[in-house]
Amino acid sequence: GGTVIGSARCQDFRMHEGRLKAARNLVKRGITNLCVIGGDGSLTGADTFRAEWSSLLTELVKGGGITAEEAKKSSHLNIVGMVGSIDNDFCGTDMTIGTDSALHRIMEIVDAITTTAQSHQRTFVLEVMGRHCGYV
Repeated sequence: GGTVIGSARCQDFRMHEGRLKAARNLVKRGITNLCVIGGDGSLTGADTFRAEWSSLLTELVKGGGITAEEAKKSSHLNIVGMVGSIDNDFCGTDMTIGTDSALHRIMEIVDAITTTAQSHQRTFVLEVMGRHCGYV
């Protein structure tokens, strides 16, 4: 589970200025394809970004952040959204990305804790994320 490129919540992206900065970064790096893996917040953010893309490019050209030629080359942004959530609560999917990984990690931890609990004759309580996902 996890990601080799790293990931984190980005509060800046919730604001127009943050999305403007993200657009400039993509254009400057020649990136026109974006794959967003996440839950409701990530996919909503991707949809907002998609809806604003043309106006973000126009604003960047007017402000001198990118050239008109760069805007033309990046005029179309392809976005693929994939549900990634250990909650496994997305309609129309059997299992979301992350659910099986979460279960695997939980089972490893339970196995490790079981050994410790037995050797120390203790009881442990383990709380996991996953909201209403009976699978996890």
